Amino acid sequence: MESLTPAPPAHDHTAIPIYKLYGYGNVWTASDPLYCETIAAQEKLHNWHVTAHKHTDLFQVLFLESGEVTVVLDGRERTLRPGRLVLVPQRVVHEFIFRPGSNGYILTLTYALLHGLCARFGLALTAATDPAVLVMGTDEAGRHVALSFRQLDREYRGLHSPQRGPLLESLLSVILVWIHRQGYPANPAAAGVDPGSQHLTRYARMIEDHHARQHRVAWYAQRIGVTPAHLNAVVQALTGKSALELIHERLLLEARRELIYTPRPIGAISDSLGFADPGYFTRFFKRLTGVSPKDFRRRALAPGAEPPAELSAELPVELPAEWPDGPWAEPSAGPPCLAAGARGEHAHADQATGS
Repeated sequence: MESLTPAPPAHDHTAIPIYKLYGYGNVWTASDPLYCETIAAQEKLHNWHVTAHKHTDLFQVLFLESGEVTVVLDGRERTLRPGRLVLVPQRVVHEFIFRPGSNGYILTLTYALLHGLCARFGLALTAATDPAVLVMGTDEAGRHVALSFRQLDREYRGLHSPQRGPLLESLLSVILVWIHRQGYPANPAAAGVDPGSQHLTRYARMIEDHHARQHRVAWYAQRIGVTPAHLNAVVQALTGKSALELIHERLLLEARRELIYTPRPIGAISDSLGFADPGYFTRFFKRLTGVSPKDFRRRALAPGAEPPAELSAELPVELPAEWPDGPWAEPSAGPPCLAAGARGEHAHADQATGS
């Protein structure tokens, strides 16, 4: 496997660290649009602790095969047993703390690759903005997915194997289709083929890219090619919220991330999010959360404090199935198959481990 040259992340030291690959700066140095690494490698690279950071234009999948991991996703903490998949879309602040000796895999893929596979197979993953934890069962479908992770890791390391690229995409597709069948993301309407769903998908992506500029709904509607009233009606019908509420929710999420993960003054956070002055930002934040930004940060960072109410909601997760603490058993026979299975204190920004 090619070696990567560590580089410092390209960011303000007070900001949440942003990496392409954790620990290797904000430049994608791998030759593939996919990067695969083992959890075991985290002992040597990071002493089992991947500190809080985020990625841009990268989607990450962590599969815990054995051991234990504590994940912190946008301020929400959970300790996971084997057989869990952690899904981390771009811009989600995440931290992984592995129990020594844990095993599994971390896949990091570019959105260019993800968009292509989702378009080919009718998947909705590119519309996802929230992290999730899924439980992989020990049925045939689960065993095939687990085997696909292992085979993908072996193939990834065979840099000169014939037809390596197509085979990597095939193995990755098995994993992504399984994730899609578990109902992720939770709002599949966002990836539908009808015009309204397509408008919502584009609107959500544009908010993700431009929320800090605080454009009006009309600005987005013009670029989508519809009237503001029509866009608002579509968003209301598909999400139960107004178009403006989606913008405000995204601004609030970024504000909470900055308050928890950076030491930036509230005035600097206000300015970075496009507010005219800190007073307006404080009123906006308190109206939506019931507390001021100062009180929110104090509660969130107090030693032993429970997560703030706004961050305490359960991560999306399936009900756990019975699962041994050891590694997955190899399936008795048969290659991975797309049709296999049932149902449809302050961090630094993005680092690399693929995490």
